[in-house]
Amino acid sequence: MRHEPRADSRGILDPQRLRREVSFRRRLPAAALRPYVEHYWLVDWDLAAPFEQRVVPHPAVNVVFQRDGAGPETAEVAGVGRDLFRITLAGSGRVSGVQFRPGGFRPFWRGPVAELTGQRRPLAAGLVAGRLPCAGTDDERAATLDGLLLAWGPRAAPQTAEAMALADEIRADRSVLRVDDLAHRHATTTRRLQRLFLDHVGVGPKWVIRRYRVQEAIERAAGGPVDWAGLAADLGYADQAHLIREFAAAAGLTPSAYARRLAGSTDGG
Repeated sequence: MRHEPRADSRGILDPQRLRREVSFRRRLPAAALRPYVEHYWLVDWDLAAPFEQRVVPHPAVNVVFQRDGAGPETAEVAGVGRDLFRITLAGSGRVSGVQFRPGGFRPFWRGPVAELTGQRRPLAAGLVAGRLPCAGTDDERAATLDGLLLAWGPRAAPQTAEAMALADEIRADRSVLRVDDLAHRHATTTRRLQRLFLDHVGVGPKWVIRRYRVQEAIERAAGGPVDWAGLAADLGYADQAHLIREFAAAAGLTPSAYARRLAGSTDGG
């Protein structure tokens, strides 16, 4: 069992600027929730000027609580986002978020997770009555999220563990490049994997493979100069041009434009 949350910046565009502008932390949930929840993410800000953050979404559902200034907290379930996510923060505020493991939200939802994909739905008032996940210290915020999720009463579907394990395998094993190869490795069919992922993860396995690979490319680009032809081969793309097209489609700008933006951010621009 993990004892620390993930420390990578995968999916976050310009992670260094994010950490300069806001206070961003991750916390692990209670042990009983770790089979389903990747981590909690806590953000606090008090800004002199508006700040736009962009994220290439993971194949994961998030539950998000936000309070702007002294206003009331809002709560929503955010399904897997296919497109680049943009949010502009201004003034002061707080967010307490739950990022589920891919497939890990299915025990909390009474239907196929695909019905949430690309959507943001208000969280039912009865689930959050009397709970303020944005209030208090980090420990208090995490404890409130623990209590809310445990009270939700997750019920693991028979194939939940399988879906989560397959998604983890795709993320960790760069040799997973094709759905039919993954199906053959696990003695199943591509059609069954498609149904399993749509029900539990919210998107198909091909999309998950491509998203994790392009996220790795973005993270590598943030770390310095990249041999794009070599990286394309490592990540299973047909050629460098294919990787660059997918990078631009996911991040909203080409690798060279992204590198220039990062350089400007580092210089204070």
